[in-house]
Amino acid sequence: MIYYGKQNVNDEDIQSVVEVLRSDFLTQGPMIERFERCVADYCGAKYAVAVTNATSALHIACLAAGLDRGDVLWTSPITFVASANCGRYCGADVDFVDIDIDTYNISVEKLEEKLKDAKQADKLPKVVVPVHMAGQSCDMKRIWELAKEYGFTVLEDASHGVGADYMGGKVGSCQFSDMAVFSFHPVKIITTGEGGMVLTNNKALYDKLCLYRSHGITRNPDLMTHEADGSWYYQQLELGFNYRMTDIQASLGYSQMKRLEEFVQRRRYLTDRYNDLLKGLPVTLPGVIPDANPSWHIYSVRVQLDRVKLTKKEIFGEMRKRGFVLNLHYIPVHTQPYYEKLGHKKEECPEAMRYYEEALTLPLYFSLTDKQQEEVVKNLREVLTL
Repeated sequence: MIYYGKQNVNDEDIQSVVEVLRSDFLTQGPMIERFERCVADYCGAKYAVAVTNATSALHIACLAAGLDRGDVLWTSPITFVASANCGRYCGADVDFVDIDIDTYNISVEKLEEKLKDAKQADKLPKVVVPVHMAGQSCDMKRIWELAKEYGFTVLEDASHGVGADYMGGKVGSCQFSDMAVFSFHPVKIITTGEGGMVLTNNKALYDKLCLYRSHGITRNPDLMTHEADGSWYYQQLELGFNYRMTDIQASLGYSQMKRLEEFVQRRRYLTDRYNDLLKGLPVTLPGVIPDANPSWHIYSVRVQLDRVKLTKKEIFGEMRKRGFVLNLHYIPVHTQPYYEKLGHKKEECPEAMRYYEEALTLPLYFSLTDKQQEEVVKNLREVLTL
């Protein structure tokens, strides 16, 4: 079976983990800071906070932004549910901005329209979470300009985007945002097994992120309410969580960072090949904005269903019979039963619904061979012409 995604771990990665297993620290040790510094320096950000996964990263980023009950978070409906759930964890309301027809990212035009209406209704969002679908940056410069105009915090959900480029810099630099989040799940560009990270250039946000990651506890005397009782002393300043990444995970991530450019270049190469191999098929290929160079965590196309006889469900089934496990990124979040119970309707985001009806994700990962890719396209061509 050829799956849509797959990690790539080599002997050097394994050796890096073994060294930590034989060291004095399995958690809360020096490898965490080394991994954080490596990612921050690569992206060009000042600070990085490693955590258990991208969901916890989004959660503490929202807390650091001061999101609370009575506030509103906006995000894209075409994303994993965590991009919205992080707002609900804080007691905030969540709303959705429809997607761009070409990139599947949040539509800046629709965002601007919604902001104008929200200002008139005095219901502006406190946090906006643009999602970098497939590792392609949203139009962050324009979103940042809107943030300054309307006064919201910009939290990039760059879970797909480590290694991606935007306007000459790296996604994660936070040049046009307050914070950015990466995911290191096994099917992402690099992996720590499970893991995530928040990046920022704001020292005050960084200090809050560090607190929320570890029970709200500090040993920093500068942050304490009174002089420490002794070397053992700590204080809990906030209600935080145990979202700490282990040194075992960080060692894998640090080793994988050495291969990040290799991973990204291979994905870009395979994406270019897909764009050529799929020519003439009844599918619409993903678009790319001029200022972005995606890292291509996934490769999703839209099937032109009016040109094929099978339903999308039948296409998935036929491909699986042939040994190819496709996926779909994503089911629109606002259609999930949880969000329907909160009052959301399918018709809120019509472009997201059209995308969901047509989209499918083809296999894309570092070790996918040219021959395997050709077999994917060959079989897809046969299925689409049944």
